[in-house]
Amino acid sequence: MPSLLDIRRRIRSVKNTQQLTKAMKTVSAAKLRRSQERVFSARPYADQLKKVLADLTIRIENLSHPLLEVRPEHRILVLVVTADRGLCGAFNSNILRSASAFLRDHAGQTVTLATIGRKGRDFFRRRGMRIQSEFINIFSKLDYGHARDISEAVQQAYSKAEVDAVYLIYNEFKSVIQQRVVIEKILPLTPVQLNEASTQLDYIFEQPPQEIFNRLLPRYLEIQIYRALLESAAAEHGARMASMDTATRNAGEMIDILTLNMNRVRQAAITREIIEVVSGAGAL
Repeated sequence: MPSLLDIRRRIRSVKNTQQLTKAMKTVSAAKLRRSQERVFSARPYADQLKKVLADLTIRIENLSHPLLEVRPEHRILVLVVTADRGLCGAFNSNILRSASAFLRDHAGQTVTLATIGRKGRDFFRRRGMRIQSEFINIFSKLDYGHARDISEAVQQAYSKAEVDAVYLIYNEFKSVIQQRVVIEKILPLTPVQLNEASTQLDYIFEQPPQEIFNRLLPRYLEIQIYRALLESAAAEHGARMASMDTATRNAGEMIDILTLNMNRVRQAAITREIIEVVSGAGAL
């Protein structure tokens, strides 16, 4: 049985851990609030851009663009979005499990990885997977420039026919306690996807519709990647907040159990001392 001093040290250690997890929960809650605001702010722009592109596809007779070219999917590029840090529950493991299942399902094709986040890069690097490109430490200060850099690399690979399709795997933010793993095909873009948002508005375009379409289509890909990064960042903070809340409550329960054991050990020591005193007095 541990001594009274050992139990007190353990209680002190668990209390320190509880204070740490409580502080991390507070920080994650503040970051989650800001991330949610950024997600909600990006959605109207993405929706309106999709509507404009949908209207352009109707006005253009022979729609053509390198990003619309459909080829047999022999070579696939997969963007795996994970976090740079841990302590966020099953956030990273769910993404990596889905990515591994995707690789198994496409074992007969040439699949190339591009990792966004340190956890995904380390996971596939330990398993000897070839990583074409990696983007790490971007979630600490995420901005639109990161999405533009990723989009340019993806567009260049697809336009040069180095890959035939591009998939994006990320966590979509649903609520603080719920994230949904999404496997989304972002290239090639299809006119059907764009026409889903068509509202048949009578826009007046000063430039030729094909020219406007060629300039807006890469921007649409950028905003899709940026939205996925924002969703993943919000989901990460939500998962870390929930995980730290659970850890704080578990620490409280452990403190209660240790305190009860400490009281039992102390009571046993007091009882033993009383018995020793009474036995000594009786012997005299």
